[in-house]
Amino acid sequence: MKKIIYFCFAGMLLASCSNNKKNFDATGTFEATEVNVSSEGNGRIMQFNILEGSEIQAGTCVGSIDSVQLYLQKLQLAKNITSVRSNTPKVNTQIAALKSEISKQETERQRIINLMKGNAATQKQLDDINSAITVLRNQLAAQQSTLQNSVNSINAQSSSISIQIAQIEDKLQKCRIVSPISGTILDKYTEAGEMAAIGKPLFKIADLKHLFLRSYVTSGQLANLKLGQRVEVYADYGKEQKKYSGTISWISSKAEFIPKNIQTADDRENMVYAIKVSIVNDGYIKIGMYGYINFIK
Repeated sequence: MKKIIYFCFAGMLLASCSNNKKNFDATGTFEATEVNVSSEGNGRIMQFNILEGSEIQAGTCVGSIDSVQLYLQKLQLAKNITSVRSNTPKVNTQIAALKSEISKQETERQRIINLMKGNAATQKQLDDINSAITVLRNQLAAQQSTLQNSVNSINAQSSSISIQIAQIEDKLQKCRIVSPISGTILDKYTEAGEMAAIGKPLFKIADLKHLFLRSYVTSGQLANLKLGQRVEVYADYGKEQKKYSGTISWISSKAEFIPKNIQTADDRENMVYAIKVSIVNDGYIKIGMYGYINFIK
């Protein structure tokens, strides 16, 4: 009788375990968009206020690099451009006298023309006044050309200095240490007081609110998958799995051999395609945690 009871209990246990076992279409690990933020300027780090594990928003200034010398260069260039622009000639003022003289001569020519109608003036007088007007007009054109060349040269110098100021302003902006994305600080590689150089890593940040599960599928599974497709995702917490809603956000266009640490639903396939399933993290999923995918039929 005891043996019968024992075998019945064992059978129920095995059935229970079989019912709790979940068959998944694919497995993988959770990943996040990680960004290694490097220095864009050279100099001593004056301020660097971040803590590993803290959350910050995109565009947040988390530190600064010494920029005193750059600021002084900008002030010097600003003085230079003011000095250069002060030498710009006032074209209209400098040619006003010639224009006035030409106007007087043209009035005199009209008077001579009127006198010639009454035989009170000669053709020579008209020719002389026309010649004088031509000379004045040539002088005016030459002076305008000279003044315009001077203006163009000064404008070119001014533009060149303006570009230098813009370059300095860009370098000043790059002395601010800014987070490019919203996320959580994973690693901090330096501290205030240390020297920074262009390209030196400062910290690593990751978007932990929007994770994706990288997995692999066979060509047979691929035939039923498409971008934007909704799937069921299960995060493996050891003794239990938690269900999430996911969306296929990327499918590789090239086949590859099965990675050694990844198993698909059909191990007989030698070639698989990588996919990414995006999910919204509720705070419990961690980078590197295993997960499972069920393709909704």
